[in-house]
Amino acid sequence: MAERDARLISGQHGSVNPGEIAIGVIIGRTSEFFDFFVYAIASVIVFPKLVFPYADPLTATLYSFAIFALAFIARPFGTVIFTAIDRAHGKSVKLTIALFLLGTSTVAIAFLPGYNQIGVASVWLLALARVGQGVAWGGTWDGLASLLALNAPQRRRGWYAMIPQVGAPLGLIVASALFAFFVGNLSAEDFFSWGWRYPFFVAFAINVVALFARLRIVVTPDYTELFENRDLQPTPVVDTLRHEGRNIAIGAFAPLASFALFHMVTVFPLSWVFLFTSEGPARFLIIETIAAIFGVAAIVASGLIADRIGRRSLLASSAVAIAAFSGFAPQLLDSGVVGETFFMVLGFVLLGLSFGQSSGAVASSFSKKYRYTASALTSDFAWLFGAGFAPLAALLLASHFGLISAGAYLLSGAACTLLALRFSRWLETTDQDTAKET
Repeated sequence: MAERDARLISGQHGSVNPGEIAIGVIIGRTSEFFDFFVYAIASVIVFPKLVFPYADPLTATLYSFAIFALAFIARPFGTVIFTAIDRAHGKSVKLTIALFLLGTSTVAIAFLPGYNQIGVASVWLLALARVGQGVAWGGTWDGLASLLALNAPQRRRGWYAMIPQVGAPLGLIVASALFAFFVGNLSAEDFFSWGWRYPFFVAFAINVVALFARLRIVVTPDYTELFENRDLQPTPVVDTLRHEGRNIAIGAFAPLASFALFHMVTVFPLSWVFLFTSEGPARFLIIETIAAIFGVAAIVASGLIADRIGRRSLLASSAVAIAAFSGFAPQLLDSGVVGETFFMVLGFVLLGLSFGQSSGAVASSFSKKYRYTASALTSDFAWLFGAGFAPLAALLLASHFGLISAGAYLLSGAACTLLALRFSRWLETTDQDTAKET
């Protein structure tokens, strides 16, 4: 019925322009990242106490971050499952099932009993819901970012590439503000009883809106035509890996600096401040919300800069800046509110500049036939290697060796980005020389 209604509305338009696609992309990405950050925030301030009350706060948070990583491990498997559904039944069926699974897994967490009620079953239920979220995220790849790129003017590719990325800070702003409101206005008893559950209900409602916004684009004649022309056709995962495995690997490691920084300025600092300072979570969540606004501005700026100097050049320059940032910035988290604010704002500016162009930096290397599935797999592996274990690794290192070790973790991500971009350039030059000789 949702697809039928979307077709009726979309049928009034003869074509889909980039502006309409952009709206669908932003709504879709914002809903996904809202779900993401609602869970991420709860994994710091709720789940350690609710699900792991028998452990000390640090150990409980590390356990919580281990479950947090399960979604990133499950995501590639979700891509395999939903790519098969896409090929057999179409994108609208795939998206409907994926977003229903995502919404169901998310809202199920809102009803999660604590360890004190059902014992270790609480841990397993949380892990199951997290895996469900990860599998669903693998199916939410709709190709709209690729469609947007295909419809972008030649000289504005960087501008249109940044549009899907805006959804990340927007989702964080809404999630952080919502949690800050409940943490700051409810008693501890009320918050841990029912207040923390409300954002998970909101996530389900947002997913419904996002589903219709995406279907409105997916079922349009122009999108269907591109699909039929094989510009956006899903291909079997095994075949895609066989033909595009090299480019997928490079594409997964090229944005590693951005993805490592992503969690270093969102999830990790909240955990550090919550565990090792006397500051309450509400105030830091407000700082995070304000810093995310700077992130939005930086992502927009990345589009303008990339169109002037090139997307890869911006990604490489940002990696160098992130490497420099890693050498001094993490220690600011131990410098009070002023230091925390400086760390967050500067971190989000760097994140915006790098993350704004991190999606598909080497996607042009994919052949048209495999572009759709290869882009989805590249995104999955980039999140897995760059972000999936970042909060766990950073907190584990920082708690044992100090904040400087968290900076070292970030530095390794920057090094991987520079190496991947360098290797990508070398491969392209080699391929071009081989073609000339042939």
